[in-house]
Amino acid sequence: MYLLAACLTLATVAALSAQQQTPAAGAPALAPAVTAPAPAGLPARTPVAAKPDNFVVAVGTRIPLSMINSVSTKTATEGERIYLETVFPILVSSHVVIPPGSYVSGTVTQLKRPGRVKGRGELYVRFDALTLPNGVTRDFRARVGSLDGRAPETLDKAEGKIKGEGDKAGDVKTVGEAAGVGATIGGLAGAAAGHAGMGAGLGAAAGLTAGLVGILLTRGPDAVLAKGTTMEMVLDRPLEFSLTDIDFRNPMPRANLSDGPGPQPSRKDQRSHSWPIY
Repeated sequence: MYLLAACLTLATVAALSAQQQTPAAGAPALAPAVTAPAPAGLPARTPVAAKPDNFVVAVGTRIPLSMINSVSTKTATEGERIYLETVFPILVSSHVVIPPGSYVSGTVTQLKRPGRVKGRGELYVRFDALTLPNGVTRDFRARVGSLDGRAPETLDKAEGKIKGEGDKAGDVKTVGEAAGVGATIGGLAGAAAGHAGMGAGLGAAAGLTAGLVGILLTRGPDAVLAKGTTMEMVLDRPLEFSLTDIDFRNPMPRANLSDGPGPQPSRKDQRSHSWPIY
């Protein structure tokens, strides 16, 4: 009897074990995990490497400059180089990217002498390259954005043309002074001969003629960018620098090269002529 009970117990345990290992009827089978393929025609994505820190001076940035040398329509030729230095720091993301004392070089692309009767002296200037105090250089193209307010020259911003001052008022003054001197001398000579009025009229006419001849033989004021003249350069393309590029702990030796007198004063009231005395 005990043997029969033991056999029944073993059979019951075996039946329970079979039920636990067999899935329940009607239960859905688990599908194996499937990875969706990448869309057709698209390359597999690769991790993008982190770009190193860089600093970009944006298009349209205005950089104040000061002339190191002087250039004039009287002596310059097309293609002549001009040299300037920056006078104010340019910052990007709280970092000084272009410090004062950086060098800028440019080119006189066109020029025109002032006329004898009309027309002003004209200069066209293009900026070509920037050299930071540590020797890092960038090539670019930029134009003049504004000109020293002390200068008698004017800037045509639409064309980037620097014009010399006109001197119409000086020409009128010259003619008037010459006519006045001629009238005085003619009047004195006429008075000595007993014809003061006639002498004054003849002298005035002679002085007027001399004044006009002098104007026709004399050019107007030349356009001049003197040493120390300040202006603004406007970038027409971005300038990019790395963190190493703007390390200025070992700058090049330099001097205050643009420490000049600046623009020349207006010549309208400074022109003097020596006229023949009749």
